[in-house]
Amino acid sequence: MKRKQTALYLAGIIAILFAFSSCKKYLEEKPDKKLVSPKSLDDLQGLFDGDFLMNSRTPGLGEAAATDTYANQANYNNYIAAVHKDFYIWNFKNYQNNSSGWGNSYLAIYNTNYTLERIDGIERTALNSAKWDNVKGSAYFYRGYYFLNLAWDYAKAYDPASFEKDLGIPLRSTSDINVPSVRATVKETYDWIINDLKQSAKYLPDHPIHPMRPSKAASYGALARAYLSMRQYDSAYKYADLSLQLKHDLLDYNSPDINETSTVPFQPFNNEIIFYTQHTSGPAASPSTGHIDSVLYASYEANDKRKTIFFRLFNGGQRFKGSYTAATVGLFSGLATDEMYLTRAECHARANRITEAMNDLNTLLEMRWATGTFIPFAASAQGEALALILVERRKELLMRNLRWIDIKRLNKEGAGIVLKRMVNNQEYTLEPNDDRYALPLPYRIIDITGMPQN
Repeated sequence: MKRKQTALYLAGIIAILFAFSSCKKYLEEKPDKKLVSPKSLDDLQGLFDGDFLMNSRTPGLGEAAATDTYANQANYNNYIAAVHKDFYIWNFKNYQNNSSGWGNSYLAIYNTNYTLERIDGIERTALNSAKWDNVKGSAYFYRGYYFLNLAWDYAKAYDPASFEKDLGIPLRSTSDINVPSVRATVKETYDWIINDLKQSAKYLPDHPIHPMRPSKAASYGALARAYLSMRQYDSAYKYADLSLQLKHDLLDYNSPDINETSTVPFQPFNNEIIFYTQHTSGPAASPSTGHIDSVLYASYEANDKRKTIFFRLFNGGQRFKGSYTAATVGLFSGLATDEMYLTRAECHARANRITEAMNDLNTLLEMRWATGTFIPFAASAQGEALALILVERRKELLMRNLRWIDIKRLNKEGAGIVLKRMVNNQEYTLEPNDDRYALPLPYRIIDITGMPQN
């Protein structure tokens, strides 16, 4: 017990230190470093403006487990640790997860709980109401957002047939280090996520002062993500539509602002971004080591600007360079309008609103193809429309840590997606709905808390 309490206490202290030491210059001035604990609204806002923790470390292990990237034999042989080789072929029996995505997520969640415990002790007045609401809304948003990302990687897919017994994630709702961590069910996990995100929408402004801060548009976008992963398509449509009502900008990939030959083609914080985060992925998914699946790459037509903007030839294969992080390191995991268009299109199709579905898809794709070359897609049946949208979803949202949860939810719909990887002329597969789709928790967490492992 003492070991567990010490670990949780240190996690909380580190969370506060990270937040105070890493505020961006374009956000509010950092709180006084001499403060032992944040108490004022500015102090609490400072916790969320610590971008290194709050925006740069979302979980991304699912991206490494999906098969949009592969390691050629040389890269596979040169992995530093054997543990990465095991992960690559989904051999989790001896895999000891030491991913920073888990720990950093719960440090961010600590900040949210700390804030929610103190915000109601600060009087909300006419003068501070906007700031007070932003702090409280941010706390709810970040907690729901991080819980959702953790659930995608470490819990089974949402399934009403089993969600009351399937293991979810620990739902830390207090900064009290004496409260032990236990795993909730999948149903409890998603119920909490939905509630947090809905609460956040009550407080946050329609638009943020910067994309690294959440907003009402972001709350709606995160709810659309959550409901889509739950396969509740009416609700996913509702919130994708609400998000797009607040922000619907799309980049024209023909714009001179996009340098398609550069290793960093996009401008920082481009106009499609609703909320900015980046994820920590495993080595197989890293832009510096992973090659893009050759069949996936071949699916981009010659006039599709994404084929040159997203990829570059390297060492006999294609490397991804199209992250909205606008950097050579880090992969975008945040919310953007292109995702909302695709989510709304899919939900239209599932409701048999084929015309509306294709309108959303074509609105997006017209901005992706070379000027004057795009012929709008057409579909005469629901299945045809849905197939087109899902293909484009994979191509557009590449490397955003969305493919893993898409595979999980689509296999629950009977898609029959089988993941395959070839190593030393031996094929390894991951069958639909396999237990390994819930990735193993970090072994240190199991040692400390005694929680059941996946």
